[in-house]
Amino acid sequence: MNNDQIKETLLKLEDTSIDFTVTLSGKESKKVNGLYKPETHEIILHNLNFKSDNQMIYTAIHEYTHHLITEKKLNETNGLANCSGRAHNNEFWAKFHQLLELAEQQGIYMIGLDESPELAALTEEIRKEYLEKNGSLMLEFGRKLAEAHVLCEKANIRYEDYIDRVLRLPRSAAKTIAKVSGSDLNPAIGFENMKMVSAIKDPDKRDEAQNQIMSGKSPDTVRSMMKKKAEEVDVKTRLEKEKSRLEKTISQLTSRLEMVEESLSNL
Repeated sequence: MNNDQIKETLLKLEDTSIDFTVTLSGKESKKVNGLYKPETHEIILHNLNFKSDNQMIYTAIHEYTHHLITEKKLNETNGLANCSGRAHNNEFWAKFHQLLELAEQQGIYMIGLDESPELAALTEEIRKEYLEKNGSLMLEFGRKLAEAHVLCEKANIRYEDYIDRVLRLPRSAAKTIAKVSGSDLNPAIGFENMKMVSAIKDPDKRDEAQNQIMSGKSPDTVRSMMKKKAEEVDVKTRLEKEKSRLEKTISQLTSRLEMVEESLSNL
């Protein structure tokens, strides 16, 4: 693939109002596979790092994600944002994974797991024998900690001291494990995802997040999705409170107006 073909491929995933360029460096780099220059909106790909166009497209989508995030920030700040091409935050990874999903749907990119039966078999083993079993083990761990808490109280032992100096377990870890064990989650999503999902207070939203992970969404995508929904709820709550406050004020002013009109009619 040449520069123009890569650019055309990226534009199929999502359009942009800010023009950008793609440059194949013709070099190999031991530091990075590619980079994005936000000042000049240039994507540079060290094409000698890649064994296939599929690998190169993955990196191109990564760098294009930086371009789209830069565009978004510039639009939000009327061009005043100081954008960095190296910001790998949750917003970035969620957008990147969204573009990868689109690329797979369009046949632009493929992860290629089916091309390696050995890797596919190992993946299934990791999921069943490690991720799911670790999740189940941590659920049981949380139940044992709850049992230890009860026994500490019966023996007049400070549970905090028991955690700190007997189990030598960080209190934050003990608290998280106990919280996860009480959330009725599917251990198949793995303990790290269980920690994230258990932090969601609303049971329906918690179930939705778990289902999204089970369906193949990345943790960053799910985290970003829940954050957006929380922000939408906050906006709705704020507007509802403002509406209630305005209605109360209008009611008070209407009553006052009636009193003033009545007073005027009696003069």
